[in-house]
Amino acid sequence: MTGESASGVLIRSAFLDEAFAIASILREAFIEFEALYTPSAFAVTTPTFNEIQARWNEGPVWVAVQNEQPVGTVATVPKSAGLYVRSMAVLPVARGQGVAGQLLREVESFAATNNHKRLFLSTTPFLAGAIRLYELFGFQRSDEGPHDLFGTSIFTMEKHLGNENE
Repeated sequence: MTGESASGVLIRSAFLDEAFAIASILREAFIEFEALYTPSAFAVTTPTFNEIQARWNEGPVWVAVQNEQPVGTVATVPKSAGLYVRSMAVLPVARGQGVAGQLLREVESFAATNNHKRLFLSTTPFLAGAIRLYELFGFQRSDEGPHDLFGTSIFTMEKHLGNENE
């Protein structure tokens, strides 16, 4: 668990009973982009409470808490290709305070502690703010697939951690 930031945001492991809050954060964070997704891709991007609970044991989930309320979230899934970053979102009212950066730093810390050499994620070309953030954190676009999420264009971004020659 990390300490509280200057904006009063604490990043901590999420609790299973916060699955509803996490589902709400994802929906509220992505609703402004809904028209740019196909209905199926939007449904996968904004999983329901039950879907979040069902995938709970696939990897760690964190929440960003401000004034005792969850305002952001991110999850990871260990894979053979590295640590997959998914379901990253910050409520619109909490954007611009460094919350997403704090979440990414927590993911990187977890990856380093657990000897993951690569972080990777999928995003859509229209999430320009998220792409800028990922690039600021050293992620680069990869030719690796997938390139399509139920009819919505996506691409992979990756970040290599540590010494490649280890």
